[in-house]
This record gives sequence, structure tokens and C-alpha cells, in this order.
Amino acid sequence: MNPERVGAAPRAWATADWLPRTLNGISGFVLLAVLWEMAPRYGLVNPKFFPPLSNLLGELFRLGTTQEFWAYLVSTARTWAIGLLFATTAGVVVGLAIGLVPGARKYTHSTIEFLRPIPSVALIPGVILIFGSRFQSGVVLIAYAAFWQVLLQMLYGLNDIDSVARDTARSFRFSQTGFIVHLAWPTLLPYLFTGVRLAASIALVLAVTAEMVIGTFGIGRGIVIAQTSGAIATTYALVIVAGMMGVGINIAARAVEKRVLWWHSSVRNTEAY
Repeated sequence: MNPERVGAAPRAWATADWLPRTLNGISGFVLLAVLWEMAPRYGLVNPKFFPPLSNLLGELFRLGTTQEFWAYLVSTARTWAIGLLFATTAGVVVGLAIGLVPGARKYTHSTIEFLRPIPSVALIPGVILIFGSRFQSGVVLIAYAAFWQVLLQMLYGLNDIDSVARDTARSFRFSQTGFIVHLAWPTLLPYLFTGVRLAASIALVLAVTAEMVIGTFGIGRGIVIAQTSGAIATTYALVIVAGMMGVGINIAARAVEKRVLWWHSSVRNTEAY
């Protein structure tokens, strides 16, 4: 049997089914946009406090021509990226240390379970005292909240390593580096990408929250300024921008995950449907 013919039918089916799946994916956004446009125009909500979507899109276009808007956007993206980088690096290093050192998980379990539920917003007073209203405050909050997502997924992945493969590696006297590279890392990667994807979303939430509460420069601060000055359309436009950033981050994370984990069964099964 020709292997090319075996794979041709699924690929053709997936290509033919791409349009219906795409339309199903955006149907929710289309419905939300229609409701958002119609509700204020038909008096279901007060248009003064909830303008039609078309008005907000016009305001968003106007904001896109201002230097201040792009400064907000770049500042939020910088805080998000630095905080996520710190969280991911720390989560990977600490996860490997706890998961690979015998007995480490037993002695660190209670500490992790004590620190993990502490909300990042509870750290705001201390962060303000140390860093003030500089962007480092947001970085600290992001790193703390996102770190736990990466760490827990790393521990789950290390716990999922096949026991037979682990014993085989021990029998062949794999070095610690060889064990990580050839056995642990392929098992960990799907868990790590899940942790980073969750951490990326949390990082954006914390970045905007820090800007709104602490007053660091960015999209969140722009929302507060617009709200207090009565610029309702600008407020909603900036909220839409924050939402679009979240959607973009999730799409980018999914794309990178599919590209890196093309060999993994979870990605292959997802692409088949």
C-alpha cells in the first residue's frame, strides 16, 4: 500500500473541513459583536455608559494614531514578557531540582502548598514599598503568580515519566544530564507548554492589574485615567485592546506549541479533527 495515498485522504479531509471549523470558531465573536452593537441602539442598555461597538472601534482607530497609546501597549508588553521570562526560568529550574533530587519533593510539598494559594495582589503593599510605581512592581507580581503554573506542570511531567524507562535509564547508568535530555525532557515538554500557556494568560492579567492598582505605566493605567476623566469610549477601547492582547498571546502560544510538539500525539490528534 502506498503510504502517500494512506495519508492523502486525512489531509484532504482536514483541508476541506478547515472553513467550517473556522466559521464555528468565530461565530461566537460575531454574535457578541452584533449584540454589542444592537443593545445600546435599541435602548437595552444606556448608550452613555455602554456605547455601540462601532463607536468603540472608531475610538480604537483614533487611539492607534496617538503616540501615547503605543507607549501604553509597549510598556504592558514589556512588563508581561519580562515577568513571564523570570517565571518560566525559575519554574523550570526549581521544578527540575525538586523533581530530580531524591526526597526534595517530600520536604518541599508543605512549603509549596503554603505559598501557592497566596494571591499576588496581597503582595502589592510590599512591592510598592520596595519598587514604588516602577514597572518592576508588575514584574514581581507576574513572576510570583506565573511561577506556580510552570512549577506545578513541571512536577506533573516529572511524575509522569514511565517507571520502566526510568529503571532502564538507571540500569544503563545514564548521567543526570543524559537522563534529563533523553528521557525527562521529551516527557516534560507537553506539560511545560501547558504551564507556560497558562502562565502567559495570568501574566497579562497581573500586568494590567498592577498598572491599574499601583499606577505603573501601561494599558491598565490608561484605562483608569480614561474612566476617571469620563472618557467612556476610550475606556472600553483600551479594555478591548487588553482582550485582543490576551487572544493574541493564546494564539501565538498554541502555534509555537504545535510547531515544537509536532511529534507528540496530543498535537497530532488535535490537528486530525
